[in-house]
Order: sequence, then C-alpha cells, then structure tokens
Amino acid sequence: MDRAILHSDANAFYASVEAVLHPELKGLAVAVCGAAENRHGIVLAKSELAKRAGVKTGMTNREAKRLCPELVLVPPHHEIYEKFSRRLRGIYERYTDRVEAYGLDECWLDVTGCRPSPRAIAEEIRAAVKAEIGITVSVGVSFNKVFAKLGSDMKKPDAVTEITRADFKQTVWKLPCSDLLFCGRATTEKLKTLGIFTIGDLANASKSAIVRRLGKNGEMLWKYANGQDDSPVLRIGEEEQVKSVGHGVTCVADLENIEEANVVLIALTQEIGQKLRSLGLQARGVQVTVRDRDLMSESWQQLLREPTQCAADLSKAGKEILKTRYGWKKPIRSLTIGAIHLESVNEPRQLSLFRPDDRQRRVEGALDRIRDKFGSGAIKPAALLGENKLPEESPAQAPPPGGIGHP
Repeated sequence: MDRAILHSDANAFYASVEAVLHPELKGLAVAVCGAAENRHGIVLAKSELAKRAGVKTGMTNREAKRLCPELVLVPPHHEIYEKFSRRLRGIYERYTDRVEAYGLDECWLDVTGCRPSPRAIAEEIRAAVKAEIGITVSVGVSFNKVFAKLGSDMKKPDAVTEITRADFKQTVWKLPCSDLLFCGRATTEKLKTLGIFTIGDLANASKSAIVRRLGKNGEMLWKYANGQDDSPVLRIGEEEQVKSVGHGVTCVADLENIEEANVVLIALTQEIGQKLRSLGLQARGVQVTVRDRDLMSESWQQLLREPTQCAADLSKAGKEILKTRYGWKKPIRSLTIGAIHLESVNEPRQLSLFRPDDRQRRVEGALDRIRDKFGSGAIKPAALLGENKLPEESPAQAPPPGGIGHP
C-alpha cells in the first residue's frame, strides 16, 4: 500500500500573521522587511498582492517599493511567528504523530491508514487553519514527501492538490526542473546544458549521465523525478541526524574583495566551530554560498584534507574556495559557509605527526568556555577588531560584557 503524505504550507506566512495582528493590512500589498537603515533592509516575506506586483524575497526595501509604490513595509516579529507555527502544528497533530517541520510555515504529515481519506484530511486541515488561526494553507497530497511538497506549491493560496502514482507523470513531468525539491538555480543551469528542462526530461534521461554531471545530488534528483522517494516523515520530537552546520549573513555593504570576505568567513566560522564541538562532530568538507548584489546565488563545496571542528580550518578552506571559484565580477551581498560531511569526533582516523590539531582544538575549546561565561563578544580573533562589513547584531560583533577585553 502506498503511503499517504501531506505537505501543508502556510501561504505568505509572515505577512499573513501580520494581517491577523493588524486587520487594517488585509487586502493590501505587504512586505515583512528587515531594518531599512542597514543591509538587513530586505524583503523577508510578502503578501500575495505584493508577489503579483513583482516583489520577491531578498529584494532590498527600495527595490520593492520601486516595483510596488503602494507596498506597506512592516518589521518582523519572529517570536509571534513561532507561536503561530506551534498553533499550526497543534492542528496537524490531531491527525497523526508523524509531523515533520520544514521551517516555521511548512510541515509534512504521514496520515497513512488514517481516516477519513488523505484528501479529506487535507480539506479539514485547510478549513481548521482558516477558522481557528485566520490564515490559509495550501496542502499537497501524494505518496511521497517530494511530490506532496510539489503539490502544495502548485496551487496557491488556500488549495489542496493531489498527485497520485497513477497520474504523476501527467501532472509533474511537464513542470520545470526548478520546481523539484533541492533543484536550485545552479543545478537547473547545469541540467540545461544537458538539454534537460522539465522534470519529465530529467526522469527520462540517462541516470548514469546525470550522475556523471551532478554526482550523488544528480542521482537523488533523478529518483525524485521518477517518484522514487521513501524518506520517512519524522515523529513529533524526533530529530533528524545533523548533516551540516552552517551560518550566513547579509553584510551592511557589499564585499568588494577576498580580504573583506575573509573577515566575514572568520566571524561566521567562530559560531560553526563552537556548534560542532557542542555536538561532538567534525567536518570532512566545507560549502560556501554567495549571493551577489543582483541576488544571484552560487555555491561550491570542497573536501578537507583532514576532518576538523576548528574555526580556523573552516575559514581557511572557505577563503580558498572563494579565491579559486568566485570571479568577483560582482560584489557579494551575503555570504554563507557550512561544515558538511559530518562525522563523530570519535571516528577512528590516522593522526598526523606534523599538524597540531589537538592543540588548536583545546585552544578553541577554551574560547568556548570564555564565551559561554562572559558572552559571545568576550573574546574574538584579532581580524574582527578593525573595520568590517558585518551587521551590528552579528554574534561576532557583540561588545564585550562587563569590561572583558580582547586578546
């Protein structure tokens, strides 16, 4: 028997919540934005009317207002969005204990064997959310997680779309590859070089050719296109194994060169290293993602010579990736670095006689303890003491509390 998987996606979640809190916003073009006085003044979410006017997530406030002069800008209230998210999950949990969050506004539900039918449950959820919370959801119904999410994206707002094993080729294969989960802009462009534009093109392509071009990610996407996804929906409170630890930031001004970017990488990896050590994990690779001033994103990965949980190793690898892969044709607006291919620190490995890895690990562990006691700004690398383009709210920019000095 096929599984019955739902994917419920709250429509324009942040903007919809703001309209519940402030009824005067209903029927208006609304964008939830960061502070206009710094580079966090970008669109975080937009209402359906704003979307129709061409407003996109990631645009600056100024760009959005130019496209939609009547646009109403409101600041974000994340703690309230989290409360609404919990209320949504409370409705979902009436039907199943397999409810897996995908951000604040999206959840998968496994309702296999539940009554009434999966589509009827989806309709009940849609009605309950509207009546009890005052916002709308679009729900996809299918036999796997990937197609359920695809279904929730196909009709917005306030709709239910079902994709069955019998009709998925007619429904899904005509859609562009970019609609498929985890098929980002860079991957879409690579597929185009192979003459693959739709999900159907991908499904009918040679699997070996896709793997040669895209590696494991290509194999995964090929399976998704053919309806081959058996990933489970996690139970309430069940945590998926950590696969990566990353951190990113939108800078207060564009990064113009590698040295400015390196300062940001050093700041970001402080938190990543601390997180890895708290989880008892180490990374075998690094991934860097940049978004330029035109909001175009690119991402690259690189394996490390040895696994590490040290911030210095991660930032050095990130800098090397940027030096060799980014052409600097355009300045960088936002930068993200992630530790990937994680494994336990207890994993057996051959130690080097010439690399003081344990000493560096002990040093950074001592820094963790200082920051835990006195705050994230209590101690920091010297590279972060001068002028930089990090936002003031960045943990690395926090001032030292209680007069604690820098090394």
